[in-house]
Amino acid sequence: MSQNDPIADMLTIIRNGLSARKESVKCPYSKLKEGILEVLKEEGYIKNFKVLDIDPPKRLLKIYLKYGPNGEEVIRKIAKVSKPGRRIYRKIQELPPVLNGLGIHVLSTPSGIISDRKAREQNVGGEVICEIW
Repeated sequence: MSQNDPIADMLTIIRNGLSARKESVKCPYSKLKEGILEVLKEEGYIKNFKVLDIDPPKRLLKIYLKYGPNGEEVIRKIAKVSKPGRRIYRKIQELPPVLNGLGIHVLSTPSGIISDRKAREQNVGGEVICEIW
């Protein structure tokens, strides 16, 4: 696993866990990842997540994945938009809705990590981290 883009690694862990029908997956901790997972939980894409302290300096995120009533994946696609070599910043007026409002963008804004729906309410733009539907 590369450590060049830890956010993309976390999204890949989630994607792989969903395709393997796992109940939960684990990934290394960071505050940015915790913020992204908080948005996914608020928007209903994951059940929950926990921060696990295994050793005092080491922490993990345990992500509880969510499936539909017939076992179908709630997350159809999860993709990184900004990359380490090319950051994507958008004003909220320039950010089109994902699948006509069926999906979300996760943004890093001056008011924290939020979904594009909340960014529209607050009228703030920022770095587009990923898109989910």
